[in-house]
Amino acid sequence: MSASLSLSRPPRTGVWLVGARGSVATTVVAGCAAVNAGLRPPTGLVTEAPAFAGSGLPALPALSSFVFGGHDTTDCPLPKRAEQLAAGGVLPTGLPAAVATELAAADAEIRPGGPLPGDTRDEDALIAAFAADLQDFVTRLGLERAVVVNVASTEPAPPPGPALPPSSLYAAAALRAGCPYVNFTPSTGLHHPALAPLAAASGLPYAGRDGKTGQTLLRSVLGPMFAQRALDVRAWSGTNLLGGGDGASLADPAAAAAKNAGKERVLADTLGTTPEGEVHIDDVPALGDWKTAWDHVAFDGFLGTRMVLQTIWQGCDSALAAPLVLDLARLVARAHETGLRGPLAELAFFFKDPVGDAPSALGEQYAELVRFARGLREGE
Repeated sequence: MSASLSLSRPPRTGVWLVGARGSVATTVVAGCAAVNAGLRPPTGLVTEAPAFAGSGLPALPALSSFVFGGHDTTDCPLPKRAEQLAAGGVLPTGLPAAVATELAAADAEIRPGGPLPGDTRDEDALIAAFAADLQDFVTRLGLERAVVVNVASTEPAPPPGPALPPSSLYAAAALRAGCPYVNFTPSTGLHHPALAPLAAASGLPYAGRDGKTGQTLLRSVLGPMFAQRALDVRAWSGTNLLGGGDGASLADPAAAAAKNAGKERVLADTLGTTPEGEVHIDDVPALGDWKTAWDHVAFDGFLGTRMVLQTIWQGCDSALAAPLVLDLARLVARAHETGLRGPLAELAFFFKDPVGDAPSALGEQYAELVRFARGLREGE
């Protein structure tokens, strides 16, 4: 590349997706391309809202500056996966064909993940290989930086001990490659005790864990409402019906337990107590990427009058998650650019189980997010 071409090219930001051929990742790539081409409005993108605009201030990275790559253990090409999602109603009809070039370009940057059955490499060799893939991605494409985002299926909580689960291998690789990290899943990632000193020493910003897209989003609004109205919540039970890859992985009771921990923590934090009841997750393959979440809230009002609130949330997890992944990539990339380091508690708005010390009520989280974004624009 000539010096003149290099100087004329605007800065580009890498978005490295762990689970890069899954439903969420495919929707991220296809959706970003659609918004860039003006085929679809940026509905659901928080960072496109008026509160995040700043005339004359340094902007967050443009969506058009994003270059996608990632790791995955499956080999279904992104264009084919996008066609499957369109057939299921997740992506608009005709969109995979309209953004086929962008999907193919991202697919060309996906590298084999692991560990796969029969892989004899030890943890350090796997981390080194994943980190080398990241470093090659950044260097070969001349990127300013790359943000690693874990959007893979939920893994069970690991047993006690020093062994690193796959999500933590990828997180360690991000640190080794000098890339900021976001865990959009309930999987362990950087939460493994063995990685705490490495994360602290890396000087990198990171955020997570477990994206707040549906049932818990609603709980983080309703919980403070009950507390502020001094209504006594006696029981809060819920059921999730979902299919797709996430439904299949959450059929494992250990994986479901990791997912439910964040849902329950939101109630305990916003209500100040833990009500009776629990969340059940049922895998219904026929639902595909669509999810129905039902909540039953039993509460007492004045003079002990017993009342009930029931809610039904029906949504598409991939379409709910994808814009948030783009938001997080923009915010974390800018945080890295400004020299921020360590846990980004200000991004709690996006997560069930956020890192750092952050409020649990959605309204407070949103106010903190807006302040944080304005600070990023001003270089604070």
